[in-house]
Amino acid sequence: MAEESREVQEKELTLEESFARLDELVARMESRDISLEESFQLYKEGMELLKSSREKIDTVEKKMLQISADGEQLPFD
Repeated sequence: MAEESREVQEKELTLEESFARLDELVARMESRDISLEESFQLYKEGMELLKSSREKIDTVEKKMLQISADGEQLPFD
């Protein structure tokens, strides 16, 4: 399980992959046979995924706001 977590963190995930992984983490954390340590690790991974996803969404929103009325994208810094 820990090795899978590291692989997920090392690879840049799409939003869809991040959401799917978050679903997996929630399901695992809701199970009754999980240790406190594993629960904490899964929580930490989930928070990192949420932060990364939020940053991606914010970037897309900013780009959308910079598209002019005629469909031309304005420079994004």
